[in-house]
Amino acid sequence: MPAQASRNKTLRLNKAEINRLAAKAVKLKKTADIAEIVDQIIWQDAFKAMDLMPEACVDLMIVDPPYNLTKNFGGSVFREMTDNKYRKWLDKWLKKTARILKDNASIYICADWKTSIAIPYAASKYFVLQNRISWEREKGRGAKNNWKNCLEDIWFFTKSKDYKFNLENVKILRPVIAPYRNDDGAPKDWFNEGGKKLRLTHPSNIWTDISVPFWSMSENTDHPTQKPEKLIAKLILASSDEGDVVFDPFVGSGTTAVAAKKLKRHFIGIEKEKEYASLALKRLELAEKNSQIQGFEDGIFRPRNG
Repeated sequence: MPAQASRNKTLRLNKAEINRLAAKAVKLKKTADIAEIVDQIIWQDAFKAMDLMPEACVDLMIVDPPYNLTKNFGGSVFREMTDNKYRKWLDKWLKKTARILKDNASIYICADWKTSIAIPYAASKYFVLQNRISWEREKGRGAKNNWKNCLEDIWFFTKSKDYKFNLENVKILRPVIAPYRNDDGAPKDWFNEGGKKLRLTHPSNIWTDISVPFWSMSENTDHPTQKPEKLIAKLILASSDEGDVVFDPFVGSGTTAVAAKKLKRHFIGIEKEKEYASLALKRLELAEKNSQIQGFEDGIFRPRNG
């Protein structure tokens, strides 16, 4: 493996470390008890592994499935399908997840602009649609004959109408445009910080405060579709409590599992690619020493974590 520049913090593994970490991953051969899979990375095909998970064991599911694009994931190529075939592929794994979710569980499903069209059709068959979050993905190339694509969606579903939503955990820090004061002159619903007038406000379903991991961020890996820890942290804090089980059937380089661990939740992640499963396990090792989530400080989400 060639040496990388000193300022480049991208996490990369050599073959020896991949083998060491992969040996720590779980492979299911029969129906598992929750104790066997909680706080574990399952190195296996998700379609097989989910059939061997116990019923009603998950409080929150966060899924970043392959979008309907042709893309290489560590040697396995996911190929673009017709819209109808892609919906059938979504349905194939979504119906497996319904069995393992608790009745008050929440579900978040990531999508790009094109894939997003299929998500509500497929998932509404099993879950209750609550909202669609759109977040600005500022990283990416411009287009010569189209608008630059810098938007992704996260569809918010619940298993039933009984679910958790911890509003106070996910309020956003924003500058105050018109700072009102009480009769005694004290700030009304705002405070000073470093000479700036700021307020904690209710989060909307449009997020412009997310930075996609890049080479100078310690959470960055070579996974082609890695999501930021800050993005996933918002979902976890909003829709789970400490000690809950967070599940990701396509965990990739491990962002959901890592964010869950840092926020004192349990996790279950499934990944079929050896290198990515190993990356997830390495990041979980590093999280033992450093529980910081960039852009989330002292319980507050900062405007931008660039």
